[in-house]
Amino acid sequence: MLADQPIRQFLDALASDSPTPGGGGAAALTGALGAALVAMTANLTVGRKNYQDVEAEMQALVRRSDELRAQLTALIDEDAGAFDQVSAAYRLPRASDEEKQARSAAIQSALKAASDPPLRMVEAARQVLDLSVPAAQRGNANLVSDAAVAAYLALAAMHGARLNVEINLRSIKDEAFVHAARSRLDSAFAGANDLVAAVERAVAERG
Repeated sequence: MLADQPIRQFLDALASDSPTPGGGGAAALTGALGAALVAMTANLTVGRKNYQDVEAEMQALVRRSDELRAQLTALIDEDAGAFDQVSAAYRLPRASDEEKQARSAAIQSALKAASDPPLRMVEAARQVLDLSVPAAQRGNANLVSDAAVAAYLALAAMHGARLNVEINLRSIKDEAFVHAARSRLDSAFAGANDLVAAVERAVAERG
């Protein structure tokens, strides 16, 4: 399991000549790091005398960011497994017409499956971005820069994962599938830059 590797080992694997882990795994890890920073900001707010009025909100942020961190961490391995299935489909024999048809069908199926993990990364990272705003605005003011880093990491994860979705969609022939996936991407990115701007304002006002 890639997600269970020590960080140095994972980075060595990322830098190696193996295609997995790759950009998708890196995007998932980036989003998970953002979620962890949201949780840290909230955890260092909970129990503080000056933040009693946001205690319940910060506790909820901890719970939700921990859930998202787990989701994004799991997607590191899901993405690698999906990529391996695409590679296997492309290696299928194609000597006869029957083999060509079977290979083509297998490739299309694998590409659809491979678009799912990074699409879910985009959506999970968007939720991390959402959480970074209240963390920056109402969390411990000493941690406002950490909440801002969480926002930037979440946005980077979204863009990285989106590229992986789009690369798969370009080769998928099912137009309805492609349209539905791109609609989900559009929904996830709607207003994302405004959220980053809100975090930046919180840093300027509270930092």
